[in-house]
Amino acid sequence: MLLGVNVPNFGPGTDPAVLRRWAQNVEGLGYDLLLLSDHLVVTPDVAEQYPAPFYEPFTTLSWLAGVVPRIRLGTTVLIMPYRHPLLVARMAANLNQLSGGRLVLGVGIGWARQEFEALGVDFHRRGALTDEYVRTLRTAWADEEDYGPGRIPIWIGGNSDQGMRRAIRLGEPWHPLRNTLGWLREAAPRLRDLADEQGRPSPGMVPRIALRLTEKPVTGADRLAGEGTIDQILGDLDELSRLGADTVVLDPFNGDPRETCHPETAWQALAALAAHRPRSTERP
Repeated sequence: MLLGVNVPNFGPGTDPAVLRRWAQNVEGLGYDLLLLSDHLVVTPDVAEQYPAPFYEPFTTLSWLAGVVPRIRLGTTVLIMPYRHPLLVARMAANLNQLSGGRLVLGVGIGWARQEFEALGVDFHRRGALTDEYVRTLRTAWADEEDYGPGRIPIWIGGNSDQGMRRAIRLGEPWHPLRNTLGWLREAAPRLRDLADEQGRPSPGMVPRIALRLTEKPVTGADRLAGEGTIDQILGDLDELSRLGADTVVLDPFNGDPRETCHPETAWQALAALAAHRPRSTERP
């Protein structure tokens, strides 16, 4: 299994020096992917969860590509309706080329109504726009003379049936975000059933889970996958592998923006997990 890390690119403790240390730690520990989140306008609904500064992912990943030369780079998730698809196609293709083919593009439809309003994008059409824009990306990238990126992996984010159907419809891996292991157990066969209904192949599953290391076991049905002792987290990864996930993204941000002022806690959890798993010998 390949493991990625969702690095906080926002919050009061985040600055270029911290982002550099995040990247160097994640690559140095042997993780396979480094991914960033996306918001363009820190409207009040965004700021409540992800306060400024918020570093734009394409800009930040382009810089980090020169800081860490080996690890794959990506987004979890780029909010697809926020940018013209040809702009995204160009930025993604250029970043992929400049980084030596290391880009993974996780995309989603978004949720922040005030941010949609600030950008002049119709919130109610965000699903349809995402479908249209992903198809535009693939059409643009097919022009190898102009874009020349090769095949940039796309992951389709979203926890709803609509998100599953979008992944099936577009033929790209499904990227569910932070849920319980019980929910993921039920989601895997649900994904196959929906694919059967559409008469299409079932896409792969590349979940993003929590990373919160505790000394004592976390119990209860609401325990997130990736939350608990090292044995619980390793068990979650084993079960996700059995469910068909060949890549899992770890999300060490657990909801309090003040965490970004103390990244050492997350780095220690990542180091502990890295010490208990073999390093991957391949890239996604």
